[in-house]
Amino acid sequence: MRRAPWRNRTTEPVRHMLKSLRNAFFSGLLLVAPVGVTIFVINFLVDLIGRPTREFFFFFLPREVIRANPWIGGVLDVLSTLLVLVLITILGWFSKLLIGRFFIETFERIVTNVPFVKTVYLTVKQIIDTFSQQKKAVFQKAVLLEYPRHGIYAIAFLTSEGKGEVQHRTDEDVVSVFLPTTPNPTSGFLLMVPKQDIVSLQMTIGDAMKLIISGGAVVPIFHPKTGESISVSTTNPALGRAESSPQTTQP
Repeated sequence: MRRAPWRNRTTEPVRHMLKSLRNAFFSGLLLVAPVGVTIFVINFLVDLIGRPTREFFFFFLPREVIRANPWIGGVLDVLSTLLVLVLITILGWFSKLLIGRFFIETFERIVTNVPFVKTVYLTVKQIIDTFSQQKKAVFQKAVLLEYPRHGIYAIAFLTSEGKGEVQHRTDEDVVSVFLPTTPNPTSGFLLMVPKQDIVSLQMTIGDAMKLIISGGAVVPIFHPKTGESISVSTTNPALGRAESSPQTTQP
């Protein structure tokens, strides 16, 4: 049964209005999201660090006053968080001095003598040392490989050349690549791939991250003739388009 023409003419403005409202809502959500995430992270840090250490830093204040004025407790939580961050900064600066290194090495010798604590401490320390290297980046460059099967391509990051037992037990020259997930690149897979099976990309690591996080929506501009890859900034939801930055990557 066909609908009457007048019904289509009546519902068309309503559909257009609903579509405009939906687009405006998502544009506003994208604009508010960074602020919301920032507030969430700050509140998380204050609850995780400030609240437990408040009693230690401000033990001299009467608890009755804090309970009677909740806003004082919030201010003290923020101050405690700032004090902890300052102490961590001072500890980092102190560790660069000769006497600081002596105390840290003494502390590590004591910790490594405790059976269970030794395993946890050395594991965490090794992970932190790996990702805090300043002279050599963890991700060397962005690469393209066929995954999870032939004919399907994925973007990954080259982390190191093949070495150790893995390289010894394979008949091919392999490399280690990290294949991140979308839209959360902090998780992913470590793959040992034959070197000839990866394709080096001219885009920067930052552009590759934008491409992965956006699910392919933010793609750096590439000129096949010159081999230049032009960085693209994050899509502006208010304008509905991506803006190109003048930075280029030479092959």
